[in-house]
Amino acid sequence: MSHIVVLGAGTGGMPAAYELREKLGREHRVTVVNAVDYFQFVPSNPWVAVGWRERDTVTFPIGPCLAKKDIAFVAQPVTRIDAAGNALELADGSRLDYDFLVVTTGPKLAFDEVPGAGPQGHTQSVCTIDHAEQAWAGYRRFLDDPGPAIIGAMPGASCFGPAYEFAFIFSTDLKRRKLRNKVPITYVSSEPYVGHLGLGGVGDSKTMLESEFRSNDIKWITNAKVTRVEAGKMFVTELDEHGATKKEHELPFKFSMMLPAFKGVDPVAAVEGLCNPRGMVLIDEFQRSKKYRNIYAAGVCVAIPPVEVTPVPTGAPKTGYMIETMITAIVHNIAADLAGQPADAKATWNAICLADMGDTGAAFVALPQIPPRNVNWFKKGKWVHLAKVAFEKYFIRKMKTGSSEPVYEKYVLKALGIERLQK
Repeated sequence: MSHIVVLGAGTGGMPAAYELREKLGREHRVTVVNAVDYFQFVPSNPWVAVGWRERDTVTFPIGPCLAKKDIAFVAQPVTRIDAAGNALELADGSRLDYDFLVVTTGPKLAFDEVPGAGPQGHTQSVCTIDHAEQAWAGYRRFLDDPGPAIIGAMPGASCFGPAYEFAFIFSTDLKRRKLRNKVPITYVSSEPYVGHLGLGGVGDSKTMLESEFRSNDIKWITNAKVTRVEAGKMFVTELDEHGATKKEHELPFKFSMMLPAFKGVDPVAAVEGLCNPRGMVLIDEFQRSKKYRNIYAAGVCVAIPPVEVTPVPTGAPKTGYMIETMITAIVHNIAADLAGQPADAKATWNAICLADMGDTGAAFVALPQIPPRNVNWFKKGKWVHLAKVAFEKYFIRKMKTGSSEPVYEKYVLKALGIERLQK
């Protein structure tokens, strides 16, 4: 009997545990380790931040769901990974041995790289449910005394979709409250242009998102390097296409939501030879550590090079469908290893995303994620908003019931008809 430990219980870790149990049967142990005892559906956080969702609708206790599938659960932070000794050291001082480790921790949020940024500083975040609730509290105070707002992404950010989503959701909510006329909104991003998305653009994303910004009276500053944030003021250096300073901005605000750059979580980043200098796990084509052959990784914690060099550093996002295929490859390769067979499964590094825009939405498909691409598709419509609402409920239900079926493959591709784009 082998013991497979999944470190992290997010949108990668939970499906990984269910797929491992389904693939390996009951003759092997599966354990999930997570710092907190609840699952959070992170894509819903922009809605939480404006009061469109409550915590109870987008979170649920992990333990009972895993127990139904005979999967053990440990709700504790990991303080150290003893990769040479094949064990995790936990916050209570105990030690958990493993034969295989699947790292799906997500990122460490690097607010500290910009002085004054983050929920402990002067900007809000939608990266966690706790942050989204704090943003909602700040937004309620803002509604009593509205004024300028800044939304966007810091230097080094790699996940831009939620910034665009929140900008449009924020604008839509203010319109519903008849307060939009009192709130100038500026989108400030490290992207070289609107619609870059960390992907070099997808289809007509630049033109379409610029048009949406104009239609919603949202101004923008791209190639923007936020250097520091003070109470009510953001300092931004705007660069030109060659990386030279174009303009210095001092932007006033009464509310700001800025996505941070990502780094690897401390116990993962501390393992010698496991990660790059940012703490992201270095993997081979089979999702396996290049140094430790029994450690696999999937999701945001994986090291992926940016699609291109940009004047202000940007990273490449890891979207849900990509993460799902990473997980499926990992499960197949662990099963092969246990059977004495070589690893041969590879993830499909395609980007497929549904982005809500308040009362409409945008969907994009980049196959593969890094250009040149076989498919470069970007569409907008109310159907995307409705599809994302439905997908939220679908995904949470599947995680509660322990389904091991590929969620994105079945819902996003087949239910929306996007699978034809791959043919």
